Amino acid sequence: AKPYIKDKKIENWSRDILELASFKNVYCKLSGMVTEANWTKWKKEDFNNYLEVVLRAFGVDRLMFGSDWPVCLLAGTYPQILDIIERFTNKLSSDEKLKIMGENAEMFYEL
Repeated sequence: AKPYIKDKKIENWSRDILELASFKNVYCKLSGMVTEANWTKWKKEDFNNYLEVVLRAFGVDRLMFGSDWPVCLLAGTYPQILDIIERFTNKLSSDEKLKIMGENAEMFYEL
């Protein structure tokens, strides 16, 4: 379900994500995005529209952060990956951020 960030394609992907989100047992892991972008020229802003789609589709209760480490190292460092999500979630409440950054994963994986 990864988007074509490198090609800036979003319309078909967005439609498919909204359909996936209609199944209440489906969660979305925010990972692997930098390897779908231009590995050497991506900017943090390149991911915002895609993140907005999944936030709108899944809400804060069915999103979870995943770094995609070590695969992400092909296109960025772990701190860069984390910063993308932290910048995006700055508009959310502390409780909502906690859900995305760990609580949802704990619940989903029954940790």
